[in-house]
Amino acid sequence: MDSLQRLTESLRCLPGIGPKSAQRIVHFLLHRHRSKGLHLAEALQEAMKKIKHCRQCQNYTETEYCAICRNVNRDRTLLCIVEGPADVMAIEQTHTYQGLYYVLMGKLSPLDGIGPQELNFAHLVEIIKNTSVTEVILALSPSIEGQTTVHFIAELLNSLSVRITQLAQGIPSGSELELLDVSTIHYALRNRSLLGSES
Repeated sequence: MDSLQRLTESLRCLPGIGPKSAQRIVHFLLHRHRSKGLHLAEALQEAMKKIKHCRQCQNYTETEYCAICRNVNRDRTLLCIVEGPADVMAIEQTHTYQGLYYVLMGKLSPLDGIGPQELNFAHLVEIIKNTSVTEVILALSPSIEGQTTVHFIAELLNSLSVRITQLAQGIPSGSELELLDVSTIHYALRNRSLLGSES
């Protein structure tokens, strides 16, 4: 396989990039934007080497603890559980939430081989037991897998003395949190409900 084919095949591993899109990107970079291509390659290589998971929340960071976990002004009684780092970014853009996060790095999906062990729920329980968290906000997607994960976490944390809430309804079924607009996420956070409540 020559370098052109290798680059095209490598781009196809990205979400939403099929064979034609990969070819267009390769030709765009090679035809007139080689310096941008080199800059992209350097940035990608640097990110792959430096970025790791925060020891506390599992979000992406270049240091042992991410900026949010290190921020002493965050409300440490609130813990928002999300599926991925993109969800943290989406919620942060609302400027509504000032608590901490726990990033699952996925959701329960037996068909994809993702069970409780893969999502490190034991670490989550330890965090809640050993910190001042009094409310856990479940901010997972309204997909079947997301809601299965919500119920699993609620059951898991049931014996702990924390209030468990979830985002308000109104988020379209099957949608991903990271793809929603800021005002929808803002509304869902402000109007979160106690898990299991009728209202």
